[in-house]
Amino acid sequence: MKESDRKFIQAAGHETAYFECGAGAPLLLLHGSGPGVSGWTNWSGVMDQLAEKFRVIVPDIAGFGFTEFKEETHYDIKFWVNHLVEFMDAVGIDKASLVGNSFGGAVGIGLALFNPERLDKLVLLGTPAGTFVQTKGLAGAWLYEPSVENMRSLMELFPYDTSLITGELVQSRYEASARAGAQDALRKLIPQPSTDGETLVKGFPEKAVKNIKAPTLVLHGREDNVVPVQCGRALAENIPNSDLYVFGQCGHWVQTEQKQKFLNILCSFIGGGLA
Repeated sequence: MKESDRKFIQAAGHETAYFECGAGAPLLLLHGSGPGVSGWTNWSGVMDQLAEKFRVIVPDIAGFGFTEFKEETHYDIKFWVNHLVEFMDAVGIDKASLVGNSFGGAVGIGLALFNPERLDKLVLLGTPAGTFVQTKGLAGAWLYEPSVENMRSLMELFPYDTSLITGELVQSRYEASARAGAQDALRKLIPQPSTDGETLVKGFPEKAVKNIKAPTLVLHGREDNVVPVQCGRALAENIPNSDLYVFGQCGHWVQTEQKQKFLNILCSFIGGGLA
């Protein structure tokens, strides 16, 4: 696919950007947070391979990427889940498997808890859970001011191997981060870093994820400097029907840093065979 293949559709009162490719069982890919994030920047490297086995749908979550941000809207997990459900209705999906990266995983957990009938299987990549001390990556995302130099410095906190950060990727994310309202939307999601001591970040509590019924696969990079690996372990220890895979020499971008392993494990879990 090309970035110019982006489509738009109305969902929850927001003009919603998305990509769609392939055929078969529906597979939703949800991006994470961070300046300049979008479905394209998170998932373009694996969409075509997954489209060989699945109907792949990649939306931009409300307020992020190229989906509308509205000053008057109160964005929270219930809104984002409702937006996702209305998006699924708009593109004709009754039930899907979902792969959520970081914040996208939190939205996936919300779908699993609030609308379980819409979810088949759940895959969580670098997803926050419980309470943890804010990392440099999350603090940097809140403090970021749009510039190419600031974007490169921030992105170097995300992968284990910083050679993955290309000039093209930096430029793409910078341009998206500079859109009107983009950084305001992000700051509604991430706690403001404290100037006096540690800042605590809260994901879904362990007692809540115990209620997830969907079969769940938890994937996490051992060297994740954005969402610590302890979050992946907490999810796997509390979601009843779950498995955990920790990738060595891997940061926050499992799907990019360990692409082939990710595809193999994901396709085996979802049921499409090996990629």
